[in-house]
Amino acid sequence: MAVNASAVKELRERTGAGMLDCKKALEETNNDIDKAVDVLREKGLSAAANKAGRTATEGTVESYIHAGGRIGVLVEINCETDFVGKTDQFKSFARDIAMHIAAANPLYVRREEVPTEALEKEKEILKAQALNEGKPEKIVEKMVEGRINKYYEEYCLLEQSFVKDPDKTISQLLNEKVSTIGENISIRRFARFELGEGMEKKVDNFVEEVMAQVK
Repeated sequence: MAVNASAVKELRERTGAGMLDCKKALEETNNDIDKAVDVLREKGLSAAANKAGRTATEGTVESYIHAGGRIGVLVEINCETDFVGKTDQFKSFARDIAMHIAAANPLYVRREEVPTEALEKEKEILKAQALNEGKPEKIVEKMVEGRINKYYEEYCLLEQSFVKDPDKTISQLLNEKVSTIGENISIRRFARFELGEGMEKKVDNFVEEVMAQVK
């Protein structure tokens, strides 16, 4: 299968791997960039994968306050050196992540953090929905698995689409920064506060409001 040159370029930007390795990975995955990323990481050819095991204890705690103080976010993002943590590129990345959290309201950083109890409850709900839709029970489990992936995409920060560029996930954005900055970077934890959270209030489109501020 012919490999698309633009796909090779994107894969190199996301992983930092060599052109030939990217081309082979795309051939192996029929030009599926996401699968090619996984192939390169499994082979240890991704720059992001090579740096993932390195200790990252420096970095920054970035804050973002939505207009009028209605939403506030604190996020800890780590890197390997204090020098990188003070660069404009790293700080800009941290600000983007804080802003994204304010707009997208994730509950967890990564899927491994989802409590087992919450996951099992969601599976039960999804299974009941599929059965109520009249789906054959033999395919319900596969449907639930697919819908659980949607759950991760909705509530896990790393799997959400970046609000400023919906064509890439936060994980992809993170890997790009690892490749360009040259250090392991980790989004460790965050806290999001919303004024009146848990109380009855008017529902606003915070995504549109936050995005209007950064344009």
